[in-house]
Amino acid sequence: MQVTEHTQTELPRVLNASHATSIVVGIIIGSGIFLVPREMMAAVGSSGMVYAVWIVGGLLSLFGAMTYAEIAALRPKYGGEYAFLREAYGDLVGFLYMWTWITIAKPASIATIAAGLARVLATFPIFHFFERPAFGPLLWSQVFAIVMTWLITGLNILGTRKSGNVQLALTWLKILLIVVIAGFCFGAAGSHGSWHNFATEFTGARGGFSGFMIALIAALWAYDGWSDVTQMAGEVQKPQRSLPLALIGGVAIVGVLYMLTNAAIQYVMPAATIATADRPAADALRMIAGSWGAGLVSVGMAVSICATFVGSSLSGARVPFAAAHDGLFFRQLAHVHPRFQTPSSSLILQAVLSSLLLLAIGRFQALFSLAIFAEWFFYALTASTVFVFRRREPDVKRPYSVWGYPVLPLLFIAAAVVLLVFSFADQPRNSIIGTVIILLGIPLHYAFQRRRAA
Repeated sequence: MQVTEHTQTELPRVLNASHATSIVVGIIIGSGIFLVPREMMAAVGSSGMVYAVWIVGGLLSLFGAMTYAEIAALRPKYGGEYAFLREAYGDLVGFLYMWTWITIAKPASIATIAAGLARVLATFPIFHFFERPAFGPLLWSQVFAIVMTWLITGLNILGTRKSGNVQLALTWLKILLIVVIAGFCFGAAGSHGSWHNFATEFTGARGGFSGFMIALIAALWAYDGWSDVTQMAGEVQKPQRSLPLALIGGVAIVGVLYMLTNAAIQYVMPAATIATADRPAADALRMIAGSWGAGLVSVGMAVSICATFVGSSLSGARVPFAAAHDGLFFRQLAHVHPRFQTPSSSLILQAVLSSLLLLAIGRFQALFSLAIFAEWFFYALTASTVFVFRRREPDVKRPYSVWGYPVLPLLFIAAAVVLLVFSFADQPRNSIIGTVIILLGIPLHYAFQRRRAA
């Protein structure tokens, strides 16, 4: 009877280090690397500055991953950032993170991923009908995105290990396709490729500090997602070793692949062409191999987005599950499926909210920008917990200690604060709305507290 009770309230540790690393790499590398070279070149104007932005963005992400690795290895619990914030700063802060995650960040992220997959597939002739109406104002692309959301949710309900295996396979396939695409670019001869392109410049770039920050935001968006694996910490085997390896190794792998892809695109196209290309990677392959080359990039983007889809959906549901498990949210969301041992109720809620967004909204850039301010606020706050735990537990043996403490965590927090200030100045309306949504969680938290006490 005790075993049955345990399996109904706890999630088993079924993911190994390879699964955890594939979640980091798979979630980070979506469609961004195929698209953001344009935004970065248009912002800074030269190859050298683009690589400087990639390196700075990669190092900042690595500093954050190293800081998170120390915290997660010491506290491998459900919900990741939620659990760290709750232990460091109390129930209210943990609840505010969960509230922001479930209302803004994750449903908007999943809806954007689903819509992005539909947009990529619509470039193939067989899927051109996606742009046609299905039922009234509802497009077939929206129907497809909703169906995919529920198919991925169904996979995640059927088993965390099964989802982890699919994630691992898709991530390896994604890496292979990126290497093949880069190989085609560097293999271009004659008029299709030249090292001289690295010395070209785009004179219409914004430039200056604001241009660098715009490019850095694009790079950090491309690197975003490395923290999601911490939400699975309660289901990772040997977390003291696996989580630091996944976080640090995953970000390092992504950095190498990003630099390789960017170099391959620039080998084929000069700076001015990249800055005005809608899809730089696809345009580069089209120049080399015609329509089938662009099709290869579309296949790579679709596989990449699918890997992001699986990992993002899998990790996202653990936050409301953890809050419900701790009694801070609706208790029903702490339900563990008796057969599949997965947080089925939380996964279903996540799919419902994402589907509602897909039904209600066609474009997600505005909604997603609401999440940027909130996400980086909580990145900075979560990283700061390393100082709280170090002061509170000075003699505890840490499985992993962040190198360069306290400098590297402080650099990551400082960068997050600068990014927050710049985001607020650049998009004050969206930043204010994001802040208001976070603050709405305060009265809700106390309402749940009264309900719990009653």
